[in-house]
Amino acid sequence: MLINKNFLDLEESYLFSTVNKKTREFAASHPDADIIKLSIGDVTRPLCPAVIDAMHKAVDEMADEKTFRGYPPEQGYDFILEKILQNDYSGRGISLQKDEIFLSDGAKSDCGNIGDIFATDNTVAICDPVYPVYIDTNIMNGRKNKIILMPCTKETGFLPELPSEGERIADIIYLCFPNNPTGAVATKAYLKKWVDYANAHHSIILYDSAYEAFITEPDIPRSIYEIDGAKKCAIELRSFSKTAGFTGVRCGYTVVPHDLVFEEVELNALWRRRQSTKFNGVSYITQRAAEAVYSPEGQKQIQENLSYYRENARLIYEGVKAAGFDAFGGTNSPYVWLKIPEGFTSWSFFDELLEKCNVVGTPGSGFGKKGEGYLRLTGFGSRERTLEAVERLKKYFS
Repeated sequence: MLINKNFLDLEESYLFSTVNKKTREFAASHPDADIIKLSIGDVTRPLCPAVIDAMHKAVDEMADEKTFRGYPPEQGYDFILEKILQNDYSGRGISLQKDEIFLSDGAKSDCGNIGDIFATDNTVAICDPVYPVYIDTNIMNGRKNKIILMPCTKETGFLPELPSEGERIADIIYLCFPNNPTGAVATKAYLKKWVDYANAHHSIILYDSAYEAFITEPDIPRSIYEIDGAKKCAIELRSFSKTAGFTGVRCGYTVVPHDLVFEEVELNALWRRRQSTKFNGVSYITQRAAEAVYSPEGQKQIQENLSYYRENARLIYEGVKAAGFDAFGGTNSPYVWLKIPEGFTSWSFFDELLEKCNVVGTPGSGFGKKGEGYLRLTGFGSRERTLEAVERLKKYFS
């Protein structure tokens, strides 16, 4: 029996697992420490009442033989696909078909699984710093030597620079806006350049739009399909995790337009075949919960939660700036990208922050080489704890 040796090329531990492990060890050796976590991008506000009501009703339906449901359709029930189509796309002037939307158990799964439909010898362009799943899953699939890192620095506004005219950088291009971890956003004009580039070079863009709900500025696109030509070159991945607090419920979706044709084959058909074989669909209860997100009550309630997290991010950003730090993000994004002081590495500053302030962030180097010298803080905590963390930072570093 032989193992998949690609896994041996991965870092020993997933970034956020390492952060959790170090935090647990510190807590065990400092039992009186009042630790505040601004590290993991997990929500803290409860599911909104409209969602809870829908889940209770769905549970009752599952207890009745007349309304019980077994295996769901692989792509999702029509009732939720229609809501997604109407609210996230048609209502924004984007024309898609229902069978181009694939419901899943979250964007993280789809980010990792989408590589199944691409040949292992494709070259892959990924931003640096980056959400680690993009790198790790391509290594798992045997593309370690096919990965091309695109530097995203303060000088570039934390955006990847487009290749020179005529230069083909990669077959597969990962883009994520609003960005995790830097909080950077992309304008329509900027994304149009990438779409035109991908179409000219017959490349595919994998567009992670998990944080689109945090966008408040009208000139910042919430979908790649707001850009002309994107349906011919882009797959979009979305999530209910941050939008509606579904991190523990698990639901997201991926859009694969029929216009995506490579080697005379529709990627839509390949993804449908992959999902029908390897995925049994999202539970009925979860799909009813997701449907409730789009109700008038659900929209009002989730916007209240989103505003809460946006305000937390603003407070963190303004607080660390007042403490003398250079910081980015915090607008149109739940993340603040903090430039750490001279003399520290990302991990040594993580330790300093934990030991002296009992505050947990995420070391920037865990997101890639260009993340060294930075720390990510999130606005997903409670207001009280967020304010307390900011005051601790200001007191210690000012």
